[in-house]
Amino acid sequence: MFLADYHSHSICSPDGHVPLSEMARSAVDAGLAELCLTDHCDLLDYHGNPVHTFNWAPIEEQLRLARPQFEGRLILKMGLELGEAWENPKLAAQIVSHPELDFVLGSIHNLSSVEGGVDLGMIHYESEAQCRAVLEKYMDTMEALVELPCFDILAHVVYPLRYMGRDGFVLTLEPYEQRLRKIFSRLISQGRGIEFNTHRGKDIEIWRWVLELYKDCGGTLLTLGSDAHHPPHVGAGFYPAVNLLKELGFHQIATYEKHRPALHEL
Repeated sequence: MFLADYHSHSICSPDGHVPLSEMARSAVDAGLAELCLTDHCDLLDYHGNPVHTFNWAPIEEQLRLARPQFEGRLILKMGLELGEAWENPKLAAQIVSHPELDFVLGSIHNLSSVEGGVDLGMIHYESEAQCRAVLEKYMDTMEALVELPCFDILAHVVYPLRYMGRDGFVLTLEPYEQRLRKIFSRLISQGRGIEFNTHRGKDIEIWRWVLELYKDCGGTLLTLGSDAHHPPHVGAGFYPAVNLLKELGFHQIATYEKHRPALHEL
């Protein structure tokens, strides 16, 4: 079975910890065929301040050093996790124009700047009503994001639920079915898809309803991502994730080269 991790972070991310070579070593140990480095490029910082520049040089250097070490053992792709692209579409387009870039995750980590711009993980959730209000705003930003052409796959749709669960509120996205149907249908019409993000092996079953809805909308294009920031988490949760995908009737995962998907049987 061909497995590829299309969501990982190195020291080139603010919350990364090790060089790409260490993440790649773990990918080989986990039996992966491919690893795509998707370090962070968020156009709002943790506190909602706008970010105006991005430097590709450290990522280029990580790949230059790691690729010879793993030649013939692991395919290493250049990716990016682009957050809050709606805040500055012109800058987002400029950043993803890098000629060697293979893949871009379109992410939402923050509320919009109009709503204060704070990172969703920095909010202390104190009531279900507060959670619902944040989820409504999250859907607003997702609807804005899918209208932009600067990414290949929509990242971690269930992202806010991580932090709401951390604070004791177990919610689902089912109340937002109609909005998600429109979002998924828009992605599918554009030839794009979604990521099944295992959150380092923590989030598998939480995806069932979302994946069922995506499939019901006609979606087939999926990438697998661990969201690994430490080597032991590369590929974490992939085998139960694949079992769930098969159970739901998905037969392939995608990898990317220069923004073009290639499909691999599960």
